Amino acid sequence: MARQLDYATITEIFRRFREAEAEPKGELEHVNAFTLLVAVALSAQATDAGVNKATRALFAAVDTPQKMLALGEEGLIAHIQTIGLFRQKAKNVIKLSRILVDAYGGEVPSSRAALMTLPGVGRKTANVVLNMWFHFPAQAVDTHIFRVGNRTGIAAGKTVEAVERAIEDNVPVGFQQHAHHWLILHGRYICVARKPKCGACHIRDLCPYEEKTL
Repeated sequence: MARQLDYATITEIFRRFREAEAEPKGELEHVNAFTLLVAVALSAQATDAGVNKATRALFAAVDTPQKMLALGEEGLIAHIQTIGLFRQKAKNVIKLSRILVDAYGGEVPSSRAALMTLPGVGRKTANVVLNMWFHFPAQAVDTHIFRVGNRTGIAAGKTVEAVERAIEDNVPVGFQQHAHHWLILHGRYICVARKPKCGACHIRDLCPYEEKTL
């Protein structure tokens, strides 16, 4: 785990991220808050590409919790059976749809606490929805962000929660809205797990990782 970087270095790193891609987007396809919530819940232990392939036809016909309840668990399974843990995920999606209808008037709530009461929705899922749909600067720390945060020193921490706090505490406010996506994309395509592509990295001169491993 690298030492936590200083403010000036973090600012320059995120300035470069923004220069390379000013408006980074999540890769999960969705049409509204409900379909985003479902897509994120389905993405656990699955790739975004796999989820998108399974949900394109689903979301074209089912885009509200009411329609999901009408589809039913078996109908949902028919759409998502290529996704890992599809049976348990189908149960959770039907249960959360029922709660949304009964407790929230069919709307997706915009608070982390309320989202985390839904079956299959943890802190990371809630933060993705808050960030991508409600534009709240929530930081959903996945394996990519955890790795990049610690490897580079952008957000050092021994736990997911610690890395989330480190991003909130150390990344300048002006970059926080998109920090989640910049870090995920950097971890997914450049700062990969086994053989990071340091030669293609545009923050290479600011990162301590390559120096320690050469």
